[in-house]
Amino acid sequence: MPAAELLARAPVPDTGKHLSLYREAGGFSIKIAGRGELMNSRVYGSEKALAELACEGLARRRGARVLVGGLGMGFTLAAALQGLAEDAEVVVAELVPEVVQWNRDLMGEPAGHPLDDPRSTVRVGDVAEVLRDEPGGFDAILMDVDNGPEGIIRRENDWLYTVQGLEATRAALRPGGVLAVWSAGPDRLFTGRLHHAGFKTEERTVRPHRKGRGARHHIWLARAR
Repeated sequence: MPAAELLARAPVPDTGKHLSLYREAGGFSIKIAGRGELMNSRVYGSEKALAELACEGLARRRGARVLVGGLGMGFTLAAALQGLAEDAEVVVAELVPEVVQWNRDLMGEPAGHPLDDPRSTVRVGDVAEVLRDEPGGFDAILMDVDNGPEGIIRRENDWLYTVQGLEATRAALRPGGVLAVWSAGPDRLFTGRLHHAGFKTEERTVRPHRKGRGARHHIWLARAR
């Protein structure tokens, strides 16, 4: 098997860490030193499921607005767009500007170049700023930031999963809106924080591989009580 080809590197703000984008046999991979692979373009079933579960009730809603925290390789964004009407808007907040550029000119093809969709709006920066700036702004908020509630990359991301952060997220939802949170695994303490922040929750286990194989990832679906 040919060696992976390093295409680009990008610093993660406030961490001293770097993301590395590789071209590998059959696709692309993003890795971080000391943590290994964060994502690849061959296994994305749970990222797609995050959007499908959150947006399943929005297909016919006029003017629906969805916020995606974390662009990654674009699979969550692409799945959200696929399930929404032509007048919808999906705002994607991505902290690392190079990741946005990689999606535009290096690795966008596997996800179908969702940033080219006119319904996509990119906010380069912390998703927490979008939450604070747009109270009552979204019908669904999809969080695929870091490694879920147990962050591994950026300490500042922890705020999103605190009671205070979840209350800010709830305030950013429209009436009847849903928060969907991706995680590498279950977390009973996080479930408790969701309840404390005023959400009623449903938990789903999903597989990352398109054929239903691989690790079990976790998704919380939460609505304001």
